[in-house]
Amino acid sequence: MSSTILDAPSPKLTLAAAVVVVCLHALTVAALVAMKAPEKPVEAKIQTPPIEIELVTLPQKEPVAVVEEEAPKVQPAPPKPKAAPIVKAQPKPIKEPVIKEKPPKATPPKKAAPPKKVIEKQPDIIKTEAPKTPATEPKVDTQAADEQRKAEERRRAEERRIREQEQQKAEQEARDRAAAQEAERLAAEKAAKEKAVKEAAEAAAQAKAKAAASNTPVNFTASNADWASPPRWSFPKRAARNAQSGDTFNVVLVLRVNKQGGIDSVRLSQPSGNPSVDNAAQRQVRSGKFTPFTQNGVPVVGNVTLTFSYAVP
Repeated sequence: MSSTILDAPSPKLTLAAAVVVVCLHALTVAALVAMKAPEKPVEAKIQTPPIEIELVTLPQKEPVAVVEEEAPKVQPAPPKPKAAPIVKAQPKPIKEPVIKEKPPKATPPKKAAPPKKVIEKQPDIIKTEAPKTPATEPKVDTQAADEQRKAEERRRAEERRIREQEQQKAEQEARDRAAAQEAERLAAEKAAKEKAVKEAAEAAAQAKAKAAASNTPVNFTASNADWASPPRWSFPKRAARNAQSGDTFNVVLVLRVNKQGGIDSVRLSQPSGNPSVDNAAQRQVRSGKFTPFTQNGVPVVGNVTLTFSYAVP
């Protein structure tokens, strides 16, 4: 009895062995959980390109052909790939430590939890819808619209023509008014000129008649005097006795000339200093005759002051 008790393992060894076994099982479960099933490559989705439809507008007066387009055939969906078999990873056998002493009845190991199944997503089925056939546009009769449009254009053209005619008429009337006003202005200017000329002529005639009827003398200068026949000048011999050769005597006389140019009177304005010369000058000047003095074209009586010079021979 005592020998059996001595051969039995100690409780510490038994507890250590149990702890080792439990740790190994835990590591095995963790390794199985960490393992990932191989992922299957996801096939690219096949996209069907859209169908392009070009609409052609047919001529108006030709019959419209209705074209029926066939619906494109729907391609069958690709077959589903077969799922790869799920391979369950088998745990590696755990080697238990060899105990030289007779081990006690070991507790059966706990079964490892089976790995979780990886659910693969099936590829989405691409639904290809058949393109809708565009509805054929109904034929529209545009002849009435064209006729209405042409009528509207003709109406507008007629209104434009009428406006242009009215504008041209207004412009012509404005030109006629301007021409009439210009003619009236020219006529008024001509009448004014004629009136002025007539009045000037009448005034001249009146002045002429007045001047012809009047004998009031008008003063003139020596530059206005024009001899029709100059007087006969000669130095008086009596004056030459008391003078030296080369001496000059200047006599200033005021003459009254009648409307015929004759000298009516002579007045001594400034004597020469020699009475013989002064008397001879007054006597000799009467032998001459002037061109009649005129005023406004009418002969008038005039007074003129002239200076006569006598040189001693």
